[in-house]
Amino acid sequence: MPREHLTDDTRLDIALSATISREQYTTMPEVLVHELQRLAGGRGDILAKVAGTWAGFHENDPLVRPLVDALWEIPGATNWIEVGRESAGGQHRGRY
Repeated sequence: MPREHLTDDTRLDIALSATISREQYTTMPEVLVHELQRLAGGRGDILAKVAGTWAGFHENDPLVRPLVDALWEIPGATNWIEVGRESAGGQHRGRY
């Protein structure tokens, strides 16, 4: 069933978020960042929002910390980190 009610921006947000979640345990986060940039197709604003929000939400999870650090390097991502932190509710995320 097509999701015709979704805008192109929303579809891109979903695709980027799904890619990050699927590859969150990567040992080569720089490769994933390049893939995200390719998927974003010049939409750095959406990539920054998705990357920064995801990184802020997961920043305390040591299993994904290499990816978090790489996502923070995406231009504009740091503007969205606090949104991710707020979504996490100040709770410590991750397994110990």
